[in-house]
Amino acid sequence: MTNWEGDADLAGLAMRILGRPHKIAAVAAVTPTGTSIAMRGAKPDADFEIGSIAKGITGLLYTEALADGLVDENTVLGDLLPFDENVPAASISLRAIAVHRSGLPGLPSAMKPWRRTAKWLFSGANPYGHTLDEMLEHTRSVQLLSDRPRYSNLGFQLLGHAVAAARGCDYRRLLEERFTKPLGLATFFVPFTDEELLPTSLLGHSLRGRTQRPWVGEAFAPCGGIRATIGSMRDVTAALVDGSVPGVEALDPVERFTGGMRIGAGWITSRHNGRQITWHNGATGGFCSWLGLDREAGTGLVVLTAKFRPVNQPALRLLAEISLCAPRCKRQRRSRDQRRRDHAHDPVHPRGHTIHIDQ
Repeated sequence: MTNWEGDADLAGLAMRILGRPHKIAAVAAVTPTGTSIAMRGAKPDADFEIGSIAKGITGLLYTEALADGLVDENTVLGDLLPFDENVPAASISLRAIAVHRSGLPGLPSAMKPWRRTAKWLFSGANPYGHTLDEMLEHTRSVQLLSDRPRYSNLGFQLLGHAVAAARGCDYRRLLEERFTKPLGLATFFVPFTDEELLPTSLLGHSLRGRTQRPWVGEAFAPCGGIRATIGSMRDVTAALVDGSVPGVEALDPVERFTGGMRIGAGWITSRHNGRQITWHNGATGGFCSWLGLDREAGTGLVVLTAKFRPVNQPALRLLAEISLCAPRCKRQRRSRDQRRRDHAHDPVHPRGHTIHIDQ
């Protein structure tokens, strides 16, 4: 069995808490005194699907656009996307989507989600892969449900593409210009097709070990299509902890969510063992992920695995142990240049562009 490599302390924790099931995995921890990485079964330049953590990234991009005055809390989809006024979705505000209160279903019925889910389960196929135009056409026939909290992949697809339209670009460029470059991320990108994957892009595996097709697609990008290395996800986590990430206000909870949780722009806050944890998880056909912050302790953790086996609970335990051992001091805000000097040897994606049926 492949051993964990990297930081010895973090590797020991990962081995003990994540256990045997995850043969290809990576973890990165952020504390007030620095960052650390441990990996198993993959090289540092391997990129993983991060799944619905992409929704958290889209939430940050939305909040930044809000702060810049490009959109406001009354901006609706019809202001930015090509919907006629008789399309029900045209009247939905971006804010309602960001807190999962849009009334949109998880996916449009015109997409035939049950058929696509069955194909994924039986053959490992990608259930997404739509173009933006196809997704917009599917959305035009959607009838809205109540505005109670309801998790929606469709909602965050529309939110990301609407924010991109407000910036006058597509989502890929939005991510690159407003997130990847400002944070100096080496490999953080959204492939629309299999041909856009890198030689270092990992293939994921089902719970039983069957190889899964990559989940790629233009429409899918804002809700679950980002791929990244553990080094880039470490840098994202560090920027979330120190507050230097664009749109950091997205982390702040503004509405009630389900199960006693609260939600900001995509980011969930809940209480675990007396600590307030801000987090998002992700799952695609062959990957699971989790990114969480203990903002009071100044700590963060990201877990990436190439297996469809949720990591929420072990990741929470890992973060709790890291926070328990972390010095209680305020983390200093790092500049972009400092981050680049710290990680100058990370592998670089040649183009720099950035992405279920997902939980």
